[in-house]
Amino acid sequence: MKIIVQKYGGTSVGTPERIIAVAGRIKSYVQKGNSVVVVVSAMGKTTDHLIDLAKQIAKSPSPREMDMLLSTGEQVSIALLAMALHDKGVDAISYTGSQVRVMTDGNFSEAKIESIATDRIMKSLEEGKVVIVAGFQGIDDEENITTLGRGGSDTTAVALAAVLKTRDCEIYTDVDGVFTADPRVVPNAKKLKEISYDEMLELARLGAGVLHSRSVEFAKKYNIKITVRSSFNYEEGTIVMPKEEMMEKFVVSGVTAKTDEAKITIWNLEDRPGIAAKLFGRMGEAKIYINMIVQSTGHDGKASISFTVLKKDLAKAMELAEKLKNELGGSAVESKENIAIVSAVGVGMLSSYGVAGRMFKVLADSNINIEMISTSEIGISCCIDGKFAELAQRVIHQEFVESAA
Repeated sequence: MKIIVQKYGGTSVGTPERIIAVAGRIKSYVQKGNSVVVVVSAMGKTTDHLIDLAKQIAKSPSPREMDMLLSTGEQVSIALLAMALHDKGVDAISYTGSQVRVMTDGNFSEAKIESIATDRIMKSLEEGKVVIVAGFQGIDDEENITTLGRGGSDTTAVALAAVLKTRDCEIYTDVDGVFTADPRVVPNAKKLKEISYDEMLELARLGAGVLHSRSVEFAKKYNIKITVRSSFNYEEGTIVMPKEEMMEKFVVSGVTAKTDEAKITIWNLEDRPGIAAKLFGRMGEAKIYINMIVQSTGHDGKASISFTVLKKDLAKAMELAEKLKNELGGSAVESKENIAIVSAVGVGMLSSYGVAGRMFKVLADSNINIEMISTSEIGISCCIDGKFAELAQRVIHQEFVESAA
């Protein structure tokens, strides 16, 4: 039997009407002779409402109890979807993460999947049932309920595809697939037929919210093809696959912008070995995520370092930077919140020349100053003033995507 794993996000099952529509889609797959395993998120904004409820009860809720609370959202969805399928004459059964033994480590709210038992799922499939599994959750060795963090249902779906030994994993959401840019910002953005794991990982890291990076990492490791599709229509989506299997490799496949980071500069640090190691070592100990880093050329025994942190960590990072400035002989610490990190990503960069120069030129032609630059094999990122975020995306997209059409 051909097994297909499907995942439906919160917007796809956000109302009773949407759940009934999803059940109809699943039935069409069953009628074609497929065995279907479905992973479901909590309905709509349920998880956000549960978090708000917890905050009304306690200032610092126990991580264990938060996972116990948040896991209930998916339990509602799976039961309602099973009922909807029954009503359409389709045999179905719902399981929580613990019932199918989604085993994780004990890191509450950010647990990692270690193994998934398949015996219960396979028995239900052999009985002709659609198996519905709660996404986002599992249990640890002590049978505590754990949750997988942001995008956890995507990860559950891809992990199930891996253990069930199928390459077919469909992620249903409220968008038609992966686009070359955010269509709300870039009106001429195009839907991609295919994109590589590496490109999708880079885009996810750089702000594209279609798939969570952990699910793509799983897919790459186990060679799972992910199809990103809309649950609101029947159009073809975007396939995330190995780059070796791709028919087309564009120089730039995607343009993104992140506006959730801030820049910190420490001026006139001593220019000697060990300064950067101590600075970023201490930031790491404080669990502060660092993205871009630029160090100026030393002059008169002094150098300055700029780096970006998440805005939510800015206060903590600035407090630590002030202490380190004094320890390391710096003269001042400055921060800038209104920044954007715009990026161009594409496996075609591996075999193309002059991409960086073209990107910098279109920004310069639009009078956009580049404050910091970061590169990888398949991506270029520029830190710019936040007010130019949308303009930068449009001109970069026009240069590399629209002009290549």
